[in-house]
Amino acid sequence: MNKETQCRCPWLDTTKPDYVEYHDHEWGVPVYDDQLLFEFLTLESAQAGLSWYTILKKRENYKNAFANFDVHKVAAFTEHDIEKLMQNAGIVRNRLKIVATINNAKCFITIQEEFGSFSDYQWQFVSNKPQVNDLETLADYPAVTEASTLFAKDLKKRGFKFLGPTTVYAYMQACGMVNDHSNDCFRKEEVKKLG
Repeated sequence: MNKETQCRCPWLDTTKPDYVEYHDHEWGVPVYDDQLLFEFLTLESAQAGLSWYTILKKRENYKNAFANFDVHKVAAFTEHDIEKLMQNAGIVRNRLKIVATINNAKCFITIQEEFGSFSDYQWQFVSNKPQVNDLETLADYPAVTEASTLFAKDLKKRGFKFLGPTTVYAYMQACGMVNDHSNDCFRKEEVKKLG
């Protein structure tokens, strides 16, 4: 079966090649690299209230605007940097979200110092193993889970912003803490083997 005719998750708009590329190669793949985790965290918090595809299209702009997601560089951003970002048409120009990203970078570093890595911290919320969900239809996809609620609550306690339980669940899906590929999606088993 060729890639074009393979079955994919019901939420995916297969008319958008970049969206298909993201689904087929990144979404749900377990991530343990802190720089990539900070990227996903930043993009998911930027997405709050918008469609994921809107942010996906701006991903390269975010990478350029936020120092290639170097958490230490972002944590050191100043008021001058915020003003510059507010003029950047390539990202979502929401001051609260921009300020939250800088704040979250500082909180991220604090977690790295406490746990050795952000990865070690986050994976404890799923007992260090990707959870595989049984999903037949679009209606089976949860927006929030017990784990995402606990994770979001802990992030909030540690000072993170724009990362409520729904956003955190989307983040968990993106970085493979949960395998939410539908049962008939060709990536379900492939991703399972990576976990």
